[in-house]
Amino acid sequence: MTEPAVQHDPDRRFYVEANGDVAYLAYQRVDDHTVDYISTYVPATLRGRGLGERLVRHALDWARAHGQTVIPTCTFVRKVMSG
Repeated sequence: MTEPAVQHDPDRRFYVEANGDVAYLAYQRVDDHTVDYISTYVPATLRGRGLGERLVRHALDWARAHGQTVIPTCTFVRKVMSG
């Protein structure tokens, strides 16, 4: 089964919707060149599918492509970045 694509609400979050549930990585803009990845959430019904890591990697790729510095406030984001 193909996973749904990561979507982006600009200046707010990256998310994946599946089976009526939403997994997301929320962020805040600090300034024009910095984003703070503050929280990652995957509902129990979507866990075990790698969606959290997929969201983080997508968000990091987006930041790199847009010349953004990332502040990894979220511990899960820090874990993915270090691993």
